[in-house]
Amino acid sequence: MSVVPTVGAVVTWTRTFTEAEVRAFAELSGDKGAHHIETDERGRLMVHGLLTASLPTKLGGDMDYMAREMHFTFLKAVWTGDELSCEGRVDAVVAKPGRLKARMSFRIINQDGDAVLQGTTVGIVRR
Repeated sequence: MSVVPTVGAVVTWTRTFTEAEVRAFAELSGDKGAHHIETDERGRLMVHGLLTASLPTKLGGDMDYMAREMHFTFLKAVWTGDELSCEGRVDAVVAKPGRLKARMSFRIINQDGDAVLQGTTVGIVRR
């Protein structure tokens, strides 16, 4: 069952990416930059930006939200083992025939409270 977006609603999701997930994404996407496949001096891999940017899609999926536009600003590197918390806020909802048009903003922070990604999205929820 999906959640109907309402203005001001805030949803969150927290997760940590593993080395296996980063390596799988490198295979899937073809992005095999050294920083994604070779560990740093602390034994970590840098998480792909687009893998990090997948966190807001989980929030949208809970609403059966289909993005039409997404804008990301990557603020800081993310590493395997970082605990990431994504917060999404519904900024606007307009009822249209057969659908709701929604605008959302989101921010991802790491375990240290540092913002690593922020952005906006516009999309629809079919009714």
